[in-house]
Amino acid sequence: MTGAGLSVTAQTADDAFRQPLKAVIAQLEKRYAIKIRYPEELVKDRYVTYAGWRFRPDVDKTLLAVFASQDITVTKEGDGKYKLQAYQYHLKTPEEGKLQLDYLASLYSDRAGWEVRKAALKTCLRASLKLDQMPAKPNSRPIITNKRQYAGYTVENVAIETIPGVYVCGSLYKPLNTSRPMPVVLSPDGHFGDGRYRSDCQYRCATLARMGAMAFSYDLFAWGESALQFQGEDHRRSLAQTMQILNGMRILDWLLTQQNADPKRVAISGASGGGSQTMLMTALDDRIAVSVPVAMLSSYHSGGCPCESGMGVHLCEGGTNNVEIAAMAAPRPQLVISDGKDWTQHVPDTELPFLQRTYGFYGQTNVLENAHFPQEGHDYGANKRAAMYAFLARHLGLNLKAVQSPAGKIDESAVTIEPFPAMYVFGAKEEQLPANAIHSFADLEKQVGK
Repeated sequence: MTGAGLSVTAQTADDAFRQPLKAVIAQLEKRYAIKIRYPEELVKDRYVTYAGWRFRPDVDKTLLAVFASQDITVTKEGDGKYKLQAYQYHLKTPEEGKLQLDYLASLYSDRAGWEVRKAALKTCLRASLKLDQMPAKPNSRPIITNKRQYAGYTVENVAIETIPGVYVCGSLYKPLNTSRPMPVVLSPDGHFGDGRYRSDCQYRCATLARMGAMAFSYDLFAWGESALQFQGEDHRRSLAQTMQILNGMRILDWLLTQQNADPKRVAISGASGGGSQTMLMTALDDRIAVSVPVAMLSSYHSGGCPCESGMGVHLCEGGTNNVEIAAMAAPRPQLVISDGKDWTQHVPDTELPFLQRTYGFYGQTNVLENAHFPQEGHDYGANKRAAMYAFLARHLGLNLKAVQSPAGKIDESAVTIEPFPAMYVFGAKEEQLPANAIHSFADLEKQVGK
């Protein structure tokens, strides 16, 4: 095959026709008159076995045969132009996502069939996360510091010991009048700069408190004050997914012990990685009555961080995805918030019909809604928050008028945006971190097992 630019020097079955990947790329470019773009570190010191045997008359079939062996994906950028990147296990194409939904829909055709599938998924999700192997919750009391009062609400800093020596920190927002039963709203954080301290998170939780709810925002694992115990890179370890779900469950355990917390009116809403937690928590915890996943629901994107997909939950029962996991909320009310500039862009046409079919098994399609913002991007911005407020007001019995202007628009101007240090539980210099706090991921693994 020297006429095609493929060297055969010293290439035999004895060495598996092995060639440097970079040399194979050069041969591909020459033979098919294409250009392949890639970062140098992706191909350095890599070799392709049976290189020449992978070539086909069709360029796309050849590229697949060569690069699939390297866990490298190929994206066509234009006529004769291709880009290489490391295989991303959490991503499919939109077309592949739709095909998976079609396959999943073929597994059940009625409520009874879905209930069997749902029960099996729930068992597998718990097992994949190893939730039943986690240490029991310590008997320690939450650490509560520095109560502040603002216009219509209060804020307190809270740390909860979820397993021995491991703390999750958050901010508890309550209405000034706590004499009546209050809905509880969990607000898991996502992968946005500044974490739970950012202004849109404060606006959201404070506004919910002004509407009459008890709202709790909390750190991702190894973010925020959790970074006092773990390194930043520990957030991208698979066990982070388990810890974040366990944290949410044990936060809810504590919140429901609060005076006048209403156990029948529990909601959860987060965006991006917080949206992943929202869907998974709702699937696993029947105490959650209402869910609002934001900027996350997708048939082809399972969450790019191991804290969202690292424990293999999407491999359960022959393979599932976030749409089927979100469907496990049925028949509980659910608002899916999507936008036009991330992987939720297809929700109205692809993911929503799948959810509607599942809710239809219960005759409850009326409690499933989608707020789609085609001109917006990946955030939990003002329009998305407004949609969430209205939905939770209807399903939790909250006072929407308390946060509306005379014209009926959402008005968040009464919210005080606090500086970050005001929200710290353990102090600006971690001087209040408990003595029993562990300080490494290795110590965590000793407790929970690898």
